[in-house]
Amino acid sequence: MDPVPVFSLTSVIVVLATAIAGWVLFLPRLSNWNVWRAMVTPLASIIGSGFLVLGPILAHSYGWLAPAIMALLCLGAWAFGSAIRENIARIGDTPEEPSRLESIAAALLALAYVISVAYYLNLFGAFFAELTPWPGQFAGRIVTSAAFVLVFVLGYGRGFAMLERAEYLTVGVKLAIIAGLLAGLAVFMVYAVQSDALFTPEISISGLPAITLAFGLLVTVQGFETSRYLGKSYDAVTRVRSMRMAQILAGLIYLAYVVLLVFAHRVPEGELTETSIIAMMEDVTPILPFLLILGALAAQFSAAVADTGGAGGLIEELSRGRLTAKKGYAVLCVLGLALTWTADVFEIIAYASRAFALYYAAQALIAAMNASGAKRGLFGALAVLGLCIAVFGQAVE
Repeated sequence: MDPVPVFSLTSVIVVLATAIAGWVLFLPRLSNWNVWRAMVTPLASIIGSGFLVLGPILAHSYGWLAPAIMALLCLGAWAFGSAIRENIARIGDTPEEPSRLESIAAALLALAYVISVAYYLNLFGAFFAELTPWPGQFAGRIVTSAAFVLVFVLGYGRGFAMLERAEYLTVGVKLAIIAGLLAGLAVFMVYAVQSDALFTPEISISGLPAITLAFGLLVTVQGFETSRYLGKSYDAVTRVRSMRMAQILAGLIYLAYVVLLVFAHRVPEGELTETSIIAMMEDVTPILPFLLILGALAAQFSAAVADTGGAGGLIEELSRGRLTAKKGYAVLCVLGLALTWTADVFEIIAYASRAFALYYAAQALIAAMNASGAKRGLFGALAVLGLCIAVFGQAVE
């Protein structure tokens, strides 16, 4: 397929879509809407990494089945989100003395947040290093370390309010660029259809390995649980509603991205890296890889800030006020720096998936214990699924 005829048209469409989406996202009517502001934290975390690493991984491993696997991941996330929303609604706006199981779940989530923030900021460092003359792991880790220091300064100096403002800015930039990305992919897909250049990618994994890899990818659609720990900023009804809306919007973005990517773009030969998506976008339009790097930086930073904010509130709740949220930010940053220099990005994905899966299992079990009828059985089954994901989840090789 000759991509030259679509370069100019695609570039114009990408820029227009990005600009229009950015304009809408920063309209005062939207930015001041309480439900939307409550959506920003879970949305920032859910879309933190999915459109970066998930597309190439799914295309390489599951081939033409990638959209179906993406749909299953979104449905699994929705099911676990339903259990957490049930718990939010039950607790309401009056904090209760946490049960032992709730305390264990909170401790698991605190660990998961440490790992996921390290994951997001390591991706941030990897993509930022691509803009420098020294791309590679070492440069990426230096950038990641600097990002941890910035997050600490923002959180410890001004608290959650400053983190939320930084988060909104980066989420707006990220969503605007995703709009441009989807527009560019759509144009490229249309051109591929007209040129009879679509193809059916082969499946390279099957059986139990395919299932365990999907378990390991849970973390890429994680983040909705942050709504559970925003009780100081939003009431229970708003948190439930905004969490539901954030999951729906994120799911639509994920599915559109995977469908448009898999059948018109071949995964580069060789080992997958966290920046493989950039090479795949070079045949769409010259402007898209640059925008994608900017979007990647915004995505990872906003997701890291979202999980840092959630972690601070969680640690304060878990310690019953003995550790403030600001001190929680400090603990998270120190542990995240340690992970940065001892593990690679795909290892961190697997660690985070297991930690989040255990947390989701605990939340589903709590929902089951407080439910009746069919809901009790469904939430109980979710708890078992969460344990299976934690035990059998497979890292990306």
